[in-house]
Amino acid sequence: MMVCFIATLGQILLLGCISFTAANSKTCQIYAAVGDSVTLAFNYEGLAKSNTLRWTHNTKIIFLTQQGRVTIGKPEDITTTGSILLKSVKLQSEGTYRGDALHPNGTLAKTWTAQLCVMEKVSKPRLSYICDNNSVNLNCHVSKPQGLFFSWTLDKTTLSSETRQTLSISLSQLKEKSSFSCSVANKVSAESSETVQPICKAHTLCFKPNIVLGVLAGGAVLIFVLLIIITVLCCSYRRTKTKMQLSDKGEFNLLSVNKGEAESITRYENIHNVESCPSPSPQPSPRACYENISKLDVKTETKPPQLSTAAEGQQPSPVPKPRTKNAKTPDI
Repeated sequence: MMVCFIATLGQILLLGCISFTAANSKTCQIYAAVGDSVTLAFNYEGLAKSNTLRWTHNTKIIFLTQQGRVTIGKPEDITTTGSILLKSVKLQSEGTYRGDALHPNGTLAKTWTAQLCVMEKVSKPRLSYICDNNSVNLNCHVSKPQGLFFSWTLDKTTLSSETRQTLSISLSQLKEKSSFSCSVANKVSAESSETVQPICKAHTLCFKPNIVLGVLAGGAVLIFVLLIIITVLCCSYRRTKTKMQLSDKGEFNLLSVNKGEAESITRYENIHNVESCPSPSPQPSPRACYENISKLDVKTETKPPQLSTAAEGQQPSPVPKPRTKNAKTPDI
């Protein structure tokens, strides 16, 4: 951007053209901390009283001298080569500065321009750490950490790969008395923290004695209760099994008795039937009667033993003696 202006000071007509960088530009060539003094080096060796020297901050003239006469600013702020001294700069002091030296006829002899950035100094950081199970975690505390550069040292050796605000180191990498420190910096200042020696124990779990005793007592009680439950279950199972065995044995004996009684009644009936067997003419032989008895026994074994109503109602009569083959049949 070009700005042309005409300035009349007394009887002198000054014509010049000034080019400058916008005030919001952040391409800084010069950095300064708040409260510092900064010299903007113009370094024009041929500067004479007949020359016109003008300094501007953004669009505002902050120093002007013509024919050896200072009209704006203070003479002590300018060196013999035209450099200007900015005392105790503030955040509002940043911006574009331009210096111009003009010949007596108004032509440009030399020009200089630069962007000044003013920043606050960093505060002293504070280092803290927390022990984890397998590592130690360090934190570099500082106010307004945005835009700051962080660095770490381990036993006075800079860890070039660590540039973050936090640091994590495995406990296996630590020596017995390892020391750490962190540093923060910006373009205008730098500060370091105090040295810290972390005290951490690897893979160690510490419990109070009363907690340990409580856990052991609880475990013992639990084991005792489990043993009681197992014993009760075993006894109950054995008792149930014994009852089942006795019940099965009683049923088996009862079935055996019933079966024996049924077989006795059946045999008695078969023999009784033999006695009442009819004797057609000619009279059958005893062998034929015994064959009939054998057939009846086979039928009786295939059928389930059932008591007849007649047998249930009367007492069994004495069993007759079996007949021999040589017995004579009675005469009719």
